[in-house]
Amino acid sequence: MKIRLKYVVEDTDRHGNVRIYFRRNGKKIRLPGPIGSPQFLAAYKAAFAGETKAKNTPNSAQVPPGSVRFLCIEYFKSAMFRELSPRTQMVRRSILERFCQHKNDGEKPFALLQPRHIRARRDEMMERPEAANGMVKALRQLYKFAVRYDLHDRNPATEIEYLNPKNPDGYHTWTLAEIEKFEQKHSVGSMARLALALALYTGQRRSDLVQFGKQHVRDGWLVFTQHKNRNRSPVRQEIPIVGDLQRIIDASPTGDLTFLVTAFNKPFTSNGFGNRFRKWCDEADLPQCSVHGLRKAAAARLAEIGCTEFEIMAITGHRTSKEVTRYTRAASQRVRAESALKRMTGERK
Repeated sequence: MKIRLKYVVEDTDRHGNVRIYFRRNGKKIRLPGPIGSPQFLAAYKAAFAGETKAKNTPNSAQVPPGSVRFLCIEYFKSAMFRELSPRTQMVRRSILERFCQHKNDGEKPFALLQPRHIRARRDEMMERPEAANGMVKALRQLYKFAVRYDLHDRNPATEIEYLNPKNPDGYHTWTLAEIEKFEQKHSVGSMARLALALALYTGQRRSDLVQFGKQHVRDGWLVFTQHKNRNRSPVRQEIPIVGDLQRIIDASPTGDLTFLVTAFNKPFTSNGFGNRFRKWCDEADLPQCSVHGLRKAAAARLAEIGCTEFEIMAITGHRTSKEVTRYTRAASQRVRAESALKRMTGERK
């Protein structure tokens, strides 16, 4: 007989693992399994009583003054940290907490941390270069706070070089053949096909795709503020809705507040949409493809038809051309090569 307890929900991740949570008043607390075990019941009782993980987090009065952990806690309370998006806060806090836990580094004086110490820690993570670079970036921001607030006189992490990523081009960029294969599997009128069209014809991140709705449509244009950095340096976008996208929207079931909705007619979360799109790709036998790869594909297609970097940036919302250049490197090379050979053959004629 299965035990049913109030506020307990089970979620299945994209790997098929079942995770147990206590969900109440918009808050979600992870519980240890299995349901009914002594560990589960103790955690459930604590969560029901209102005890959260945050209450067990040590504050600055419980740690050695001048330690790395002390500096982290002060940083978490600062405006520099609180101005970050909730997701960025969560990721950065997690990275710094792991740094503190490694070999008890959190109890050591932050003033004695030297570049050689950070470089040694980075090199221990060479098999995971993205994680190593994330650790260096987090430490750079931590000591930037320390310098700005006169807690320290230098930033040792700025002297540490980033490792080269295993895949310098990042997410796989969809090819035309892969797009056609997805379209053959998911016909017009399905939520999967609508998601593909929104991603391909707007070039936006998944955090923006899940928010698009009728309220953003004005005279045939999508008018919105990008979700990323919306609190620090908001980017307002106006993108025309091309005919192909409009036809798919008109032929698709949509939600009241958002075009894309779950099977329960609820708006997707950004992570939930990413997991759902992963399943749609797997159903089309496209394990190498992802929703973010469509953002790159959109930029690459614009480059292939001769759009300038500034024109592409007007669609993607990038502030600098650095990321756009990375997205469109292969497409731009192809266009330049074709143009060069056409000119050469023209001269010969």
